[in-house]
Amino acid sequence: MTFHPARLARLEAHLAEKYVTPGRLAGTLTLIARHGEVEHLGVQGHADLERGKPMAEDTIFRIYSMTKPITSVALMMLVEEGRIALDEPVHKYIPEWKNLGVYVAGTHKVGFQTRPCTRPMQVVDLLRHTAGLTYGFQLRSNVDAAYRAHKIGEIEKAGSLADMIAGLARLPLEFSPGEAWNYSVATDVVGWLVQVVSGQPFEAFLAERLFTPLGMVDTGFHVREGQAHRFASCYQPTRTGGIELQDDAATSSFLSPAEFISGGGGLVSTAQDYLQFARMILHGGSLGGHRYLSRKTIDLMIANHLPGGVDLPALSRSLFSEAAYEGVGFGLGFAVSTSASRTLMPGSDGDHFWGGAASTFFWIDPEEDLIGIFMTQLIPSSTYPVRREVRTLTYAALDD
Repeated sequence: MTFHPARLARLEAHLAEKYVTPGRLAGTLTLIARHGEVEHLGVQGHADLERGKPMAEDTIFRIYSMTKPITSVALMMLVEEGRIALDEPVHKYIPEWKNLGVYVAGTHKVGFQTRPCTRPMQVVDLLRHTAGLTYGFQLRSNVDAAYRAHKIGEIEKAGSLADMIAGLARLPLEFSPGEAWNYSVATDVVGWLVQVVSGQPFEAFLAERLFTPLGMVDTGFHVREGQAHRFASCYQPTRTGGIELQDDAATSSFLSPAEFISGGGGLVSTAQDYLQFARMILHGGSLGGHRYLSRKTIDLMIANHLPGGVDLPALSRSLFSEAAYEGVGFGLGFAVSTSASRTLMPGSDGDHFWGGAASTFFWIDPEEDLIGIFMTQLIPSSTYPVRREVRTLTYAALDD
C-alpha cells in the first residue's frame, strides 16, 4: 500500500466540506495513480446542476489548456522524424510572419509603431511561450487589446485556425522572441505547424497518432454523437460565493464540430483518457507496447527551457497563467518544478504539470512514479487554490 487510507480520505472530505457542499464547485473528480495502478478515484457532486446529473467516472470535461501538452507532443513527433527542428525560424513555415515587428507605440485603432526583432521567432519559442505572442484576456497592453478587438485565439467564435494565423501577421509582438515569457496563443500556432508539416488536418493527426493508439476514445474537439449525456456543464463564481451557469451542457458550442481547431485549448476529455496520455509521458514516451516519443525526447520536453535556466518570475510578463511561479520553469509544453522547496508545496524537483481555464489540472511526478488528475468545471481557474490543496493532500497521504 503506497497511500495511508485515512490520510487519503482527507482529500475527498476536504473537497466536499470546502467546495462541493457549500456550492463553490458543482462537483469534482480526483484520480491519483502510482506505480501503474489507480490508487484513488473520488467522484462527488454534480456534472450538471440544472438537470441533477451526478458527476461520474466517465464525465466529459472541457480541458481547455490541458490541450497544450498534447499539441506539444504532436509537434515533437515531427521533430523526431526530422521534418521540423526546434531552432528553425517560424517564418519558414508561416512566410507571412517573416517581418513581424515588436510593439513600440500605438493602438489597433490608430495603428502601431514597431521595431525589428532582435532575432527571428524560433519553433522552440512557441513551445515555451517566449515567442512574443499574448492572449487577449491578459488585459495589460495595447497588443492584448488588439487581440480582443480582432478576436484572436478565442475558441468559441467564428473563424478558423488559418484565420488566426493571418490575423497575427498583422499585429506586433509584445517583445522580441526569447526576451520574456508570456502565456499566449503560441500553442495554437504549434497546432498550425503540425498541420503544415504533416500535411494532415491537425485534428486528424492527433486522432491517428495519439488518441486512437492510446485508447483516448472520448477525447476530441467536440462532444461526439451519443456522448452528450456525459458532458458536464461549466460554471462561474457569483459575488455571494456560489456559482452560476457559464456554459450549459445542453446548448454548448462543444456539442458541434469546431471551426477553430485550438491546439491551445479546444479539447474535451475524460479523466481516464487523460490518464492514458499522462502514463505515456511518465513511461518515457511508450505505453502498451507502442512508442510515441523516445525517452530522450521526453527528457528534453520536461527540462526547463527558459533562457538562462531561470524560473518564471525572472521572465514572466503575464498577469495570468495556469501555474504559480516561484520555483517553476517551463519546458516544451509543460510547467516544470525547478525547485520544489521554492514552490512551498509538497512535490519533487522535475515534476511537470499544467491546468485548464475551467480549473482542471494534472501533474506527473517521475520521482514518486505518481500521476494526479483533477477535474471540475469552474471558470476562471484562479477562483480558488484547489489545485494546490489537492496536491498537498495527495502528498500528505504517501505511506512508503
